[in-house]
Amino acid sequence: MTTTHRYDVEILHLLVSPGHAYFGRARDGAADVPTTDADRAELVTGKGIVGDRFFGKAAHMDAAVTLLAVEALEAIAADLGADPFDPLLARRNVVLRGAELAPLLGQEFALESRGELVRLRAGRPAHPCAWMDRMLAPGAHAAMRGRGGLRCRPLSDGVLHRGPAVLHSPVPLDPERAGDAVRLRPARLP
Repeated sequence: MTTTHRYDVEILHLLVSPGHAYFGRARDGAADVPTTDADRAELVTGKGIVGDRFFGKAAHMDAAVTLLAVEALEAIAADLGADPFDPLLARRNVVLRGAELAPLLGQEFALESRGELVRLRAGRPAHPCAWMDRMLAPGAHAAMRGRGGLRCRPLSDGVLHRGPAVLHSPVPLDPERAGDAVRLRPARLP
């Protein structure tokens, strides 16, 4: 990974949950599963976050860690005229402030917190599900398209810590665009 750009960001939330909360019909309500807004999250190369529902699952190896810019949720709430959303309801593992994520699709990048560096590869968009209309606000599912974040594969072992962090990117980013809706498409294979 060649890093040419560094951005000061903040890791606001680290969601770790051993179970899926949103499955079945939304009208039946979310499953009651333990969810932690952790101070730290341990990542394992190719497997994900220790203790999380996607950890070591073959179907999720390239998408075991989800990232979301909190600015996207703030923009969605403003667009819908809703009160601010609880970022944990989006069920993304890492909620950042100050990070434009869309240009990272298909890229290797890193997050550094408390001197520890975790390398990731953004493999595909984290598309919202219909549950967002129930959990956030009516219309949130559509409003979140293009702003749902990224699904990533950990490329190194390490620990992420809540608080100030540095995003190391191989491509230029514009933190002012962190809340913008962008139609994301995964990179094509050679």
